[in-house]
Amino acid sequence: MKIVVVGGTGLIGSKLVTKLGEHGHEAVAASPNTGVNTLTGEGLAEALAGAQVVIDVSNSPSFEAAAVLEFFETSTRNLLAAEAEAGVGHHVALSVVGTERMPENGYFRAKIAQEQLIEKSSIPFSIVHATQFFEFVRGIADEATVEGKVHVAPVLFQPIAGDEVAQAVGRVSVGSPLNGRVEIAGPEQFRMDEFFRDALASWGDPREVVTDAHARYFGSELGERTLVPGDGATLGQIRYRDWPGRNAAGR
Repeated sequence: MKIVVVGGTGLIGSKLVTKLGEHGHEAVAASPNTGVNTLTGEGLAEALAGAQVVIDVSNSPSFEAAAVLEFFETSTRNLLAAEAEAGVGHHVALSVVGTERMPENGYFRAKIAQEQLIEKSSIPFSIVHATQFFEFVRGIADEATVEGKVHVAPVLFQPIAGDEVAQAVGRVSVGSPLNGRVEIAGPEQFRMDEFFRDALASWGDPREVVTDAHARYFGSELGERTLVPGDGATLGQIRYRDWPGRNAAGR
């Protein structure tokens, strides 16, 4: 099966291309690095020729509210139009658990807009909502740092390894379209402040973690379950403490 992975040279995309290839599929990495630009349409028709499935794991180069909205709307419209022309039978998109619970956040508004375009298109689809990746833990801590202290809310947090995100997305992509959503998350729930206190200690990071009920997560105030999935989510098996990249994440 020919499967085109948009964003196929990034963190999750490169893992997907490898995993799909190992299972005998023709996995094509589509990104500006490979001559495919979903914003301009350059290379799209050629990349999608003969494809049965398209997986979109691309991301905006800017998280500024207007820029990220423009990216996801333009990219998704161009991609869906090219898929219709090519006769693609399944569109798979990676999104974020809790997107609909943070409408004041510009990035999540853009992801909602992306999902709405997918739902309204003629292409059968599956949307995978994932929790935060282990690989992004350091970036979350850095974003939460104010005057040298990491301010984190005492809410639930259930991160997942990037390898298991790729595995789950790949599994969905070779199945029948869901025409709906599935949630994936790591095997363990933590209190977010306690998780980051332990993580920074394991890295030898001297920053103090401050428990702050009103701490902002990329601009949004969190509720108890904003970042965790509902019942029925698919759970990974890799625990954060066993993840091979745990120490590297602190560098």
